[in-house]
Amino acid sequence: MKRSSYLGQFTDEVANAIAGRLEEAGIAWSYKQAGFFTRIFFIGEWGTRMFVDAERLDEARAIAQNVQEEWRGDE
Repeated sequence: MKRSSYLGQFTDEVANAIAGRLEEAGIAWSYKQAGFFTRIFFIGEWGTRMFVDAERLDEARAIAQNVQEEWRGDE
């Protein structure tokens, strides 16, 4: 991955599902997961932040949106 772009912040479960779809699509990705104390002391750090190959950001956004819609449908 030459340059990465911020994809978004997701619950750990949704981030895991998105990661699987990104892998299937061959899109390079990385993540930053907040630790226990960070989640307690910083309200904005509630989930997993994901980053993807900047050249494929639009495709990754579509994948993330589809996964989120699927997870909302399961509620």
